[in-house]
Amino acid sequence: MTKKVLILAASLAAFSGCGLAADPAPNGIMLPEGFRQWQVLSVHHRSDNNTLRVVLGNEAAQQAVREGKTNPWPDGAVLGKLVWKGVQHDRWATATEPGAFIHAEFMSKDAAKYAATGGWGYARWVGKELKPYGKDENFVQECLGCHTPLKDRDYVFTHPAMP
Repeated sequence: MTKKVLILAASLAAFSGCGLAADPAPNGIMLPEGFRQWQVLSVHHRSDNNTLRVVLGNEAAQQAVREGKTNPWPDGAVLGKLVWKGVQHDRWATATEPGAFIHAEFMSKDAAKYAATGGWGYARWVGKELKPYGKDENFVQECLGCHTPLKDRDYVFTHPAMP
């Protein structure tokens, strides 16, 4: 494992100790129960906003990855992304580690229920308080706008990186 992945794994472990309950997103999607114990599917570093992201999957998503059935993802798959600001490690100049927690976001696959948004229901919770993102249910148009260029990959950015 790379040092960056180990640092992210440690941050996820620290985050798993948070026992916060969250209000539903404006579209009614609830923060998935037990997401802190889901398997890591991938990690990302975004250089445009210097964030570190851990991508998690529920059991249905994990099974889809194991079976190579991720385009399209099956109904019931849920992908989660935990996002931290990237900061330079205090004793390791070439290492980036998680700083402040920014948000948790989730995509839930249900082709019929979320047909208007490519088969995915989107939700985001901001900060350690896990405050629901968006003023009303139309916030999902922002999510869909970002994911639309990936329509041919079932609207998903993540390339699973499981061994």
